[in-house]
Amino acid sequence: MEPDLFTAAAEERQSTEPGGAPLAVRMRPRTLDEVVGQQHLLKPGSPLRRLVAEAGGGPAGPSSVFLWGPPGTGKTTLAHVVSQATNRRFVELSAITAGVKEVRAVIDGARRASGGYGKETVLFLDEIHRFSKAQQDSLLPAVENRWVTLIAATTENPYFSVISPLLSRSLLLTLEPLSDEDVRGLLQRAVADERGLAGAVSLPQDTEDHLLRVAGGDARRALTALEAGAGAALDKGEAELTLATLEESVNRAAVKYDRAGDQHYDVASALIKSIRGSDVDAALHYLARMIEAGEDPRFIARRLMISASEDIGLADPSALQTAVAAAQAVALIGFPEARITLSQATIALALAPKSNAAYLAIDAALADVRAGHAGPVPAHLRDSHYQGATRLGHGQGYQYPHDLPGGIAAQQYAPDAVHGRQYYTPTRYGAEARYADVTDRVRARLRGEPLPPAPTPPATAAATEAPVAARSQAPAGPAAAGAERAGGGEGRDRDAAADQGPAESGAQAASGE
Repeated sequence: MEPDLFTAAAEERQSTEPGGAPLAVRMRPRTLDEVVGQQHLLKPGSPLRRLVAEAGGGPAGPSSVFLWGPPGTGKTTLAHVVSQATNRRFVELSAITAGVKEVRAVIDGARRASGGYGKETVLFLDEIHRFSKAQQDSLLPAVENRWVTLIAATTENPYFSVISPLLSRSLLLTLEPLSDEDVRGLLQRAVADERGLAGAVSLPQDTEDHLLRVAGGDARRALTALEAGAGAALDKGEAELTLATLEESVNRAAVKYDRAGDQHYDVASALIKSIRGSDVDAALHYLARMIEAGEDPRFIARRLMISASEDIGLADPSALQTAVAAAQAVALIGFPEARITLSQATIALALAPKSNAAYLAIDAALADVRAGHAGPVPAHLRDSHYQGATRLGHGQGYQYPHDLPGGIAAQQYAPDAVHGRQYYTPTRYGAEARYADVTDRVRARLRGEPLPPAPTPPATAAATEAPVAARSQAPAGPAAAGAERAGGGEGRDRDAAADQGPAESGAQAASGE
């Protein structure tokens, strides 16, 4: 066979792997059956199975494949397994260091190997999203003519980072993050396998659990941390990799946090109560503990959405928008970047003016319903669009609010059993102050009563200049900042919110998570 620098380098690397290669390389699966996780890509008849079977005379598999997934989920591993299982010429390039010149050299070598020796070439191109458009264009002829079988790996969305002509000629396979059980099985295999630690050290349960937290679903990171910890244990002459030794070797303390036990709920409760109490620093501390312990970011985001409605509500209507946007961002980007989004949302919620009026309102209404205070819907509100409804008296006497001045009709909406009950009691904090004025006037109009006095109009700029300046000299707490930002109350309402503070609204009721 014609000499090839890439092939020679690969053979030299393989010859040295058993003795000095990192544990993650030594434990790299040799067959598809040894691959951890990604079972949705390894079912019988799947593209990867067909790619392997093609060399053995099976039906032709895809000419090129894109592997898209987070780091440490097995993209490089799958490429190596395919090349070894098919006994093809394997060339590996990284888009970080390679350019058009290197790509063309591989393609030329593949054409010579195919034409002169009947040897097919698998080109594994890592981090393909780092290639420019021109560099990706250079791959098109080789992919279209099948001079090489391209297996490209990327951690970025290929629909945004890969040119359409190349993507349309390839099959896109999405890799999922490894579960804790996937990584646990890999660690146990690495401890016992001859290619790994060959039983040189044992792995207690608490150490194994910490390795899972350190890994965060990344198999490579898990094996690297295991290798570092095992090396430190053997240097000390210890036959067991203790949690203390692992903490020293990876420079990362084990957080006292059990995602299925008391710590999970205690820390989550402390996060929400710190936000409710407007202590932004305490809230960030508990958020950091949850992140460091490997808590599911979607769980954290859900707690923030609940807090935005339960503890802030209409005092700052943008709080729920912020929490929902954070949850959507977390689902799209994941850790580690999601920590920034969660931090932003936590800070915004902690510093927002507080109101639990929406929480109290729905619970009061539910209490009446559960107590049997419901009753029939008033006849004038019932559906009158079907035949015979008029004969039953449905809809008769209903006043259409849009036809009336102010858009409010003096008519009864609630059933007789709860007529006159008031569930919603708005606070005077932040933006909810304006809801308090509106609610009083609307209720009076619905009852046909004289309207209450209008709220005091805002003072002129000249009259408010001195009080604003005076307030600016006073220490500005989170309630003041939130009330000014929300801009809901007029003059005196904002001042009252700033003076009383958001925490006092929480004293109206002791609400849980």
